[in-house]
Amino acid sequence: MLLGLGRDSRWRRRVSLGPPVVSRAYTQACVLRQGIHLGDNLELLARLPDRSFTLIYVDPPFNTGRMQRRLTLSTTRDPAGDRTGFGGARYRSEPVSSRSYLDRYDDYLAFIEPRLREARRLLCEDGTFYFHIDYREAHYCKLLLDEVFGREAFLNEIIWAYDYGGRSRRRWPAKHDTILVYVKDPNSYFFDCEAVDREPYMAPGLAGAEKAARGKLPTDVWWHTIVSPTGSEKTGYPSQKPLGVLRRIVQASSRENDWCLDFFAGSGTLGAAALALGRRCVLCDSSSEAVEIMRARLGLPVMTTAGKPLHRMPLKAPRS
Repeated sequence: MLLGLGRDSRWRRRVSLGPPVVSRAYTQACVLRQGIHLGDNLELLARLPDRSFTLIYVDPPFNTGRMQRRLTLSTTRDPAGDRTGFGGARYRSEPVSSRSYLDRYDDYLAFIEPRLREARRLLCEDGTFYFHIDYREAHYCKLLLDEVFGREAFLNEIIWAYDYGGRSRRRWPAKHDTILVYVKDPNSYFFDCEAVDREPYMAPGLAGAEKAARGKLPTDVWWHTIVSPTGSEKTGYPSQKPLGVLRRIVQASSRENDWCLDFFAGSGTLGAAALALGRRCVLCDSSSEAVEIMRARLGLPVMTTAGKPLHRMPLKAPRS
């Protein structure tokens, strides 16, 4: 099937040719083991058994074309400091550490497509796939996901809205991410709305005392703050997502002891939510820095994409 979007060359040349060709060196399925993998996620995905995961969540690079950075500062009270805090007190800030990665792919869709096809293969029949992306690529990725999963498998477009950071004066400030949700089988997917943490009514007086005390089920628009730059949840990873957002996803789309997968794991927030809720998880990232953060945060064993244990982080991701 040929997909087209006007003059956009990315879609003029897209043709569905079935599952991607993967080197036979990686097609021997490995035993499912809870842990963190360092390396190329496509190599890991090709080794994992069919229909292994009830929930797959990914937060791939957003293809912003920019270097993403997270600067960690130390602040000390100082009347001549460069920052103003609570009550007008002045503080001196000093950089402690900086983490960064280049968020750019020349052909983003060609990069992501084989990974999406593997994700569908790995979903259980009642499984759900969450794809987290921003406004720059969301519309292109939606068409690609329709091709891979089928339009009938589209479940939701979740908008995660937040209110933090700079505000453009030349356009409406972009203050949301998009999470596209697809299921393996539209007739038998698992979704437990009663397990999800409820949220307060915006007008509790109109809901009645009993309903107001219980709270309401979230809709497909989620208002949730980003990870606080000074909070205990912060790991220092540039694109860390809040635990509250991932907790909601894990609650709704998996059961206790189910397997969850994140193959762009970053700081490991999917793993943190899964472990806290009694699920099992497999995580993967190509960054040694990200894997070291996950190891410290989650306490899970670290291994290569071929399952070989790693006790020290190499400077570059190992080849399997």
